Formats: sequence, C-alpha cells, structure tokens
Amino acid sequence: MLPTQHGLVGVRVAPGSATVAGAAWAWQEPSVLLIEDDEADALLVEELVADCSPGMRLTWVRSLAEACAVLAAEAPDCVLLDLHLPDSHGLEGVARVRQFADVAVVVLTGLAEESTGLAAVAAGAQDYLVKGRVEAELFGRAVRYAIQRKLAEQAAAALQAGQLRAEENRRLERGLLPTPLLREATGLEVVARYLPGREQALLGGDFYDVVQTQDGCVHVLIGDVSGHGPDEAALGVGLRIAWRTLVVSGATGARQLSTLEEILVAERTGEQIFATLTSLELLPDGRSARVMRAGHPGMLLRAGDSVDWVEVPGGPALGVLPGGTARWPVADLTLPDGAGVVLFTDGLFEGRTGPGRERLGEQGLWDLARSMAALPAEAFVDELIGRAEALAEDYGGLADDVAVLHLRWHRQPE
Repeated sequence: MLPTQHGLVGVRVAPGSATVAGAAWAWQEPSVLLIEDDEADALLVEELVADCSPGMRLTWVRSLAEACAVLAAEAPDCVLLDLHLPDSHGLEGVARVRQFADVAVVVLTGLAEESTGLAAVAAGAQDYLVKGRVEAELFGRAVRYAIQRKLAEQAAAALQAGQLRAEENRRLERGLLPTPLLREATGLEVVARYLPGREQALLGGDFYDVVQTQDGCVHVLIGDVSGHGPDEAALGVGLRIAWRTLVVSGATGARQLSTLEEILVAERTGEQIFATLTSLELLPDGRSARVMRAGHPGMLLRAGDSVDWVEVPGGPALGVLPGGTARWPVADLTLPDGAGVVLFTDGLFEGRTGPGRERLGEQGLWDLARSMAALPAEAFVDELIGRAEALAEDYGGLADDVAVLHLRWHRQPE
C-alpha cells in the first residue's frame, strides 16, 4: 500500500514473508513512523521498506502536528524524521519528538546536510541517513541499530535510576536503623534486628532508637508507621530523629508523644496515615522503667527461665484522634534483677500460619518465646524471628517489616 494523500498507515512486508525465514521474522517487525512532507521522498522510503529484510511496519505523516497525535496514541519503535517540515525546522523537530515519546529517532538529511545530521545525533537522535544515498540493506540495518541503541540507553537510564533508588534506600536504612547512643561501660546489652517485609521494597515504616542521657537513664523507642514504601520510611526516619532530639533536649513523658503526633500530622501524605509506638525509659537503678504506649503491641519480659507478656495501659496511635485530644498515660514497671525487655513491631506475629486467616498472633508469639526462654539475648531474638518466619513460610512469609529490640542490664549500674 503506497502512501495516500491523507497520510494514513502504509503497511509493507518484505518480499518472501510467506517463507519460513519471513515467518520467523514476522513477530520482530519494528513499527516505524515516517515524518516527511515531500511525497517523492516518502515514496523512496516506502520502497526501501519494501526491499529490506526482515520487514517493518511503516506509518507516514506529513507534519510534526500529525506525528504528535500518532505518538500520543501509541509510540512506534523508531521515528524517521525529516528536518524540513511545514511546522518544524532543523533540530527543533528532534526535541519535540523526544518530548512526546522516548523512542529511537533517525534523521533524514539532504546531500549537503551531513553536518546537520551529526548535530541531530548530538541533540539526541540515534542516527542519520542521507536521502538518495541509502540502500535497502543499510536502511534496515540503520533502523534496527537505532532501536537497539535506544533500548541500551533506556536500560542504562533504568540502571542508573535503580542505583539512585538503592542509594536512597541505604540512606533511609541508616536513618531507620541507628547506632544506639550509649555511654561507655553502661552495662546495658542491646540486641537490635530489622527484617524487611517481602511485599514491599527494601524498607517500610518500622523504626527504633536507643539513647542514654547524662543522668544515666536509657530511653528506648520502637514504632511502626502504617503503610509501606519510601514515604512511610521517610516519615519513620523523621519521627525517630525528632524523638532523639526531644530526648537529648530533656523532653520526657506525654510531651514527647504529643510533639511526635504534631510532626506526623504535618508530614504525612494522607489523613489515613498513623503510627504506633512504645517509648520506654529505663531508670539508672536498673530495676525500674517508665512506659508509654500509643496503640503499639505489648512487650516480653524475660526473667530467669520465664517469659511474661506485659501490656501496660496506653493511648491511641499517633494521628488517629483530632489534634490535641489524645492522652498517653505513663506506666511504672518494676524489673526483676537481670531482666530482659523485648520490644517488637506487629510484623513479627501477623504472618499467616494457615491456609485461611489464621495468624501467629500475640499468644502464638508468647508461646514461641516461652519455648526458648533459656537462650541468651542474641540467640533468643534470632530464634524468635526465625521460627516466626518458618511458620509463615508456606503462606506468603512475613509480609510486613519486623523490628525487634532486646535490652538487658549485665550488672546493676552504679
């Protein structure tokens, strides 16, 4: 089908397409958009397409405006672009085509315009061809090479974007997983673990922190921002850094949580976003603790060979109630000598353990913990996570992030 006066689709398949070789190449035929206002030049391109093998599917339009309409509907594999059009002249056409679609561009130039062709390549085109000096074999090769170069460019760009995302995730990870800020010879053992969930990217919204102040108190935070992804992870980082700043500046009690809620409401991407957390203050005597709980699960208290589930009175998650109305009581907790406190996020016990809606749950997690009560801190945490993972393995694994903190005084602090 030759080009028509209406600039509609002209489809040609290379001779011999009915043969085995032609059939093998049929599925690989690239789609090519020709932007050319001169009918004689368009006929030359049409003949080149007819003679080249493997074949290609050709669409001819006479202006850049028509081309933009075609590109908006469906991007071809390659654009053949004349640099002298009624509505575009010179390298402007290259820029406008690239603006509408990320496709390979091959520029068509005249005999005296090779320098312009080189300039077009520098401006983003993949290649240029001189009208009247191209044979069918060279034409087909040039189009396919241009498509492959464009694919290589896109792959390189995707790789670079992936590397940038990985670096962003590493920065977020450093923010979510801080180094505990403890004084020397504090006598406090801290075991921290973070396990990304399977159903999201590298990080979600779980966060934790441990800071010891000059008075000897050890302040502990663990929390979980609802949702998954970089926005939630960034919000978790912001809340953790704000909490550390509040602790270092001496802000304690309910003031901490009310300030964190203000930050969450100001920074969250939607009103449905909230955060649960537990804030724990281990007093210097090593036997007392103050706990605030905002919609977060309870904790495990290890003493000797026993493990108890402790869930002190608390308040709502941050960001759930209207501003300024939430209250979080401070609960006093007495710790047996040498006791270990285990804090965690709900991803540890929300994994499915059966074909229906059956989950490990808080009771199941407590049972697991009691079965390994005699293990030392690191082994206890790793085994607890490992067994929870194993139970959920056949049913999608632990889909949510998991953060676990184990804290224990090695000796009574002075």
